[in-house]
Amino acid sequence: MELRHIRYFLAVAEERNFTRAAAKLGVGQPPVSQQIKDLEEELGTALFHRVPHGAELTPAGEAFLAEARGIVAGAERARLAAQRAHRGQSGKLSVGLTGSAAFNPIVNAAIRRFRQRWPDVLLTLEELNTMGLLEGLESGELDTIFVRPGLDDIENVRLHRLPDEPMAIALPARHRLARSRSLALKALAREPFILFPPAAGLSLSHEVILACRSNGFDPIVGQVAPQIPSALSLVAAELGVSIVPASITRVRVEGVTYRPIAGEAPIARLALGTRRDGGQVVLQNFIHALRAASPSGEA
Repeated sequence: MELRHIRYFLAVAEERNFTRAAAKLGVGQPPVSQQIKDLEEELGTALFHRVPHGAELTPAGEAFLAEARGIVAGAERARLAAQRAHRGQSGKLSVGLTGSAAFNPIVNAAIRRFRQRWPDVLLTLEELNTMGLLEGLESGELDTIFVRPGLDDIENVRLHRLPDEPMAIALPARHRLARSRSLALKALAREPFILFPPAAGLSLSHEVILACRSNGFDPIVGQVAPQIPSALSLVAAELGVSIVPASITRVRVEGVTYRPIAGEAPIARLALGTRRDGGQVVLQNFIHALRAASPSGEA
């Protein structure tokens, strides 16, 4: 049984006439009669009584009619579902991000735009450190990731870079330097730093260390924190100072004060990473949302 048989049957059932059904379908009357005959032979029962001025449904035809309408409606839903998936209007997208990227306004705006434009896509977010994100992208568990890259590209990852972000100093609220409106990095030369291991970011600690050295000192590493939120907790506990992306200053943590960096300061890079073969439409739609959210219109 083919869908064409069912469509021809429905046309005759609705018109109660083979000639009018053929005109409705845009075909000749003989093919319609032949299709109905083939369908009746396959079912082993007559679906219509042929009468002088048309056709009437048999009891078997009445029973078949209700199911046939459901089949055609289901086929139409399947067609629309396939087209929506082809356009990236449905499906799923798994996005990974670092703890600091979650506070970047461009990232938040991109996610919001994507959810508004493509609400039927199942969007999931997972927060991991950078190495975990890269592993998830490579394994296919994540479709795309927000990472903190260095100046160089990451092997096997296509980077859609976002605008660089300045960094700021996170101080214990009762720290003697907290009274200053801004601070040069060299003012922290004798302070213990709370930094991040390479597994937690490809560039943040590296950028901080280079900036300190360009200001004439090597930072004293007091603690190593796996993620920025835990670093802020250590700052609040007065175990040291930290350098964080400026967007993190939106996060109010009791016992922590933020100050802008005067003079030469490190920057925090951010990029959306995808597999180099990643071309699925849903992902491309997310990249479009990211570009729309970026001030430069690029990503």
